[in-house]
Amino acid sequence: MNQRHSINTSLRHRQFVSATPVRVAVCCVFSVLAASAAAQSFPSKPVRMIVPLAAGGSTDVLARLIGTKLTELWSQNVIIENKPGGGTSIGNDFVAKSPADGYTILMATSAYAVNFSLLAKVPYKQTDLTALSNAAQTPNVLVVHPSVPVKSLKELTALLKAKPGQLTFSSGGIGGSSHLAGELFKVMANVDITHVPYKGGSLAVTDVVAGHIPMTFGNLTSVLPFARAGRLRVLAVSSAKRTPHMAETPTMAEAGLPGFEAATWNGLIAPAATPVEIVNKMNADIVRVLNMPDVREKLAANALEPIGDSAAAFQTFINTEIARWARVVKSANLKAE
Repeated sequence: MNQRHSINTSLRHRQFVSATPVRVAVCCVFSVLAASAAAQSFPSKPVRMIVPLAAGGSTDVLARLIGTKLTELWSQNVIIENKPGGGTSIGNDFVAKSPADGYTILMATSAYAVNFSLLAKVPYKQTDLTALSNAAQTPNVLVVHPSVPVKSLKELTALLKAKPGQLTFSSGGIGGSSHLAGELFKVMANVDITHVPYKGGSLAVTDVVAGHIPMTFGNLTSVLPFARAGRLRVLAVSSAKRTPHMAETPTMAEAGLPGFEAATWNGLIAPAATPVEIVNKMNADIVRVLNMPDVREKLAANALEPIGDSAAAFQTFINTEIARWARVVKSANLKAE
């Protein structure tokens, strides 16, 4: 009896062991099919795109352009929500703590890469968010109000040295590319100017236009209309090479500060645990939008250069930017106000 029981138990054990790989394989197949089905049906409800700056700037313009086209592709509304403040960390944190289902995404700015080294405390970690695609970039432009008695970078530098601490520059927020461009200028030109942060690049530019602030490193999208109207005086662009929108304007390096470079980029980011199938679908659709002729035409009109890379390439770029700006923040001894 015991022998028969032992044989039966052994047979059942062998049957279970031999069936286990089959069961695992079947479970894997169903998991893959379920994930694929979820990606194909995504989105089944409206998607929120968080802009961590005030409405009206180039980041907001880009978000609304892409959001409109994704709405058409998905037959679901993409709702743009502006959550400014904290050097973009408020909006970034909101997305980092949102459900990782693809229905809340972030239109990140250059400040995202800087905040980890510039801010005393960041409420989220690098690992809380993952890249979707880098969308576009634009250079920053050093502009002054026409009442400022300078017509070149060298003349501005001389004026600032003659009046240390008496002039101010505005930016779209702590840690943004306009802020960092101004801080780099202070260090490289050895001048003393006071930073005045705003909750968005458009606000920073319009206060220079109004004469409340003498200068800013505004992004090209925001300053171009005012420069063309003669309401701002352009001194230099902060990109590595000249922009075709202002071909006659020298780079900061050409104007007297070799090695100076600080551009603005915007890319889409999601919570880190978002399923890879949804990340891949969103990346493909974002790239598709950025390659549409009418989108590229509108981006060019707003002085934005489309990118539309892979999620992996954008993540690598973000990691490189975080490391690069950490070195700059440390060497320049920058601190958030």
